[in-house]
Amino acid sequence: MAQKKKKADEVTAPTSLKSREAEFYFTEGEKYFILEDFAKALVYYQKALDILPTNATIHYKIAEVLAQGSKQDDLIRASLSIEQALKYERKNKFFYLLGASIYSNLSKFDRAAQLYEAMVQEVPGTDEYLYELAILYQYSNKPTEAIKVYNRAESVFGINETSSTQKQRIYWEMDKINEAIEEAEKLTKAFPDEEQYAVAFAELLAQQNQLARAIVFLEKFIEENESAPGASVFLAGLYRDTNEETKARKLLSKIFDDPETDYTSKLMVLGTYNAELNNGKTKGTTDSAKESFAIELLEKLEKQYPDEVNTFILGGDLYLSVGKNQQAERKYLQAIELGEVNFEVWQNLLYLQTQMEAFDAVINSSEKALEFYPNQGMLYYFNGLAHLRKRKYREAITSLEQSKKLSANNPGMTSEINAMLGDAYNATREYDKSDKAYEEALAFNPNNYMVLNNYSYYLALRKASLDKAEKMSALLIKNNPDNASFLDTHAWVLYTRQKYKEAKKIIERAIATGQANATHLEHYGDILFQLGEVDQAVQQWEKAKGLLNASNETLNKKIANRKIYE
Repeated sequence: MAQKKKKADEVTAPTSLKSREAEFYFTEGEKYFILEDFAKALVYYQKALDILPTNATIHYKIAEVLAQGSKQDDLIRASLSIEQALKYERKNKFFYLLGASIYSNLSKFDRAAQLYEAMVQEVPGTDEYLYELAILYQYSNKPTEAIKVYNRAESVFGINETSSTQKQRIYWEMDKINEAIEEAEKLTKAFPDEEQYAVAFAELLAQQNQLARAIVFLEKFIEENESAPGASVFLAGLYRDTNEETKARKLLSKIFDDPETDYTSKLMVLGTYNAELNNGKTKGTTDSAKESFAIELLEKLEKQYPDEVNTFILGGDLYLSVGKNQQAERKYLQAIELGEVNFEVWQNLLYLQTQMEAFDAVINSSEKALEFYPNQGMLYYFNGLAHLRKRKYREAITSLEQSKKLSANNPGMTSEINAMLGDAYNATREYDKSDKAYEEALAFNPNNYMVLNNYSYYLALRKASLDKAEKMSALLIKNNPDNASFLDTHAWVLYTRQKYKEAKKIIERAIATGQANATHLEHYGDILFQLGEVDQAVQQWEKAKGLLNASNETLNKKIANRKIYE
């Protein structure tokens, strides 16, 4: 008993009859260690060790101080000290733990594992450290040894998630797939009511293309467990993977009605359907039954989670995927009303509103979006485009110039912005800026048909750079021989250059397309008039008037007085 008490006392303080001085040095070392002044602590521990060179605790404390350092030399010195501590004391688990930590930091995992093995053997009640030992064997690239240790842990603590999942991972890495599956199955048998283990086992089977076995297993699990939302969701996915869509939809309807199934799982299911529908849209295919079912699921989700922003964001995405733009717009607006949304939602909303030519709404939405994303060039782009379509040219220029600054790293977008700036500056009669913008757009894409069309047409109206205008419009119709608007532009450039006969041939080609509008017919009349065919000119003007919804004073004067007013 006296010997045992002596050893116990030595663990807490190196008291020795040899020298009270050693006790003083050790106490001083402890004080500085607590204060985290490790340099001074080491000095005093070393003085104590000089007096008691075989004291295990002092060696341990020196190792503990040195282990605080980040230098390799400190760790090496610490390993030497902890080895001395273990030489004189084999029953203290803290010595082993510190030693294993030191060797792990030195990447000497084999020695660290040896210390854990020795601790488990020498110190009763340390079986819990078998898991750390197994991990060290994994670090040492000794998977077989690691599995043996996990099996030892199971013999002590029983089958459990930690050892089972780790063994599965090891077997998987060793390409022992059957053993990995057996481990997963063993866990489900040990815990037959644990849904997470059931799903993990089914996932493992599915990864090995054992879908039929996974389905049978999950069907049985769901039958035996009253609530299994996660297993049900995964089973529905397996049904879909095996083309059993009817079973999948029946199960999914039940899942979406079940309040026990978490919101995220439902959202992921609906997201999968949306991705499929969107992919089909990209490929030009549709599936009306799938669309209807997805919308049915969405409606269920909206009723259950009316305040969840993501519900309505996904709703907008879904309706966008199936081409129902008005419903998509409404869902995105509902999401915005519920809370802050990501940039993509604003972008999709603005795209939809632009497609629907709801330019007042585009202006309103883009201005709101800019409150959250003031540095997004795309928002200024939509704002500028809407103002341009509303003929609010100054506002359009302001937004488009800002978009251009923010889109400097996107040459394609910058070119498109320049095209619009060309139109806007032309409308404000800032012709130098208009021409510059058009030129920059064409520098990026010389075959930008809209720029070639507008630029050449506006030059013709201004009677400026007509040679350039003719070259651009000629290129335009060469590449687009059946486009009525482009043919009309070229005809009008020729008209401005007083090439009336050539202009007549081109405008007649435009009319022959069957796409002629009032402007084209009026131009045809003007060309005929310049060729002296006044009666025929008046006929074309009258046809043009018949296509207009509103009265055109200039056109009316042409018809009434049978002559042109430039």
